[in-house]
Amino acid sequence: MPAHWKACFFDLDGTLVQTSPEIADAVNATLRHFNWPEVTQAQVDGWIGQGTRELLILALSCVTEQTVAQVRSGADLKEALPIFDRHYQKTCGTRSHLYPHVRETLQTLREQGCRLAVVTNKEERYTHAVLRAHGLQEMFDLVISGDTFSNKKPDPVGIFYGLALWGVSKSEALFIGDSSIDAATARNAGVPVWLLPYGYNMGQPVQSCAPDRVIEDFSEVL
Repeated sequence: MPAHWKACFFDLDGTLVQTSPEIADAVNATLRHFNWPEVTQAQVDGWIGQGTRELLILALSCVTEQTVAQVRSGADLKEALPIFDRHYQKTCGTRSHLYPHVRETLQTLREQGCRLAVVTNKEERYTHAVLRAHGLQEMFDLVISGDTFSNKKPDPVGIFYGLALWGVSKSEALFIGDSSIDAATARNAGVPVWLLPYGYNMGQPVQSCAPDRVIEDFSEVL
């Protein structure tokens, strides 16, 4: 293990920021617009990870009793997406908060000369809205969102891009996340992965993802 990491890649939702309440607010505002039943916070927590479009597809499947495939190809999704976009852009930053020690840890890593990146499946417009809301944009050298490239996590393209950009080897980099998607992304890239247990992992314990390490507190990255 290097004395200091040269590059650290971070997931966003459930790793840096607790975002699920405001996502649920936007989902339920969208559902109310169409007079569909609302969903619970626990349901939304379990759907986080593949980006907000996929989350909305799962929500619509639940309340309209259609299959995911039917929602994906149907008219309901096309009508709901712009309504959700309007509501989520309003709620970004309203009921989310940084997890303990995130800001201080990122600042220390920067002072040590470590390159920092966000690699998330959240769409770019929402990613930057959340980062701005919590004063994190200036902390990161690179932000990779779910629509930055043609593929998203668990495809390792975002990690590969950062490593090549900075001339950092896989052994000098670390991926920190909260889910099986993050674990698979790191494994596909060939970099070590540490997972936090307090985020969104579809209701499963992060230990089942076999990460290199489970850290109970964000400051353990140091």
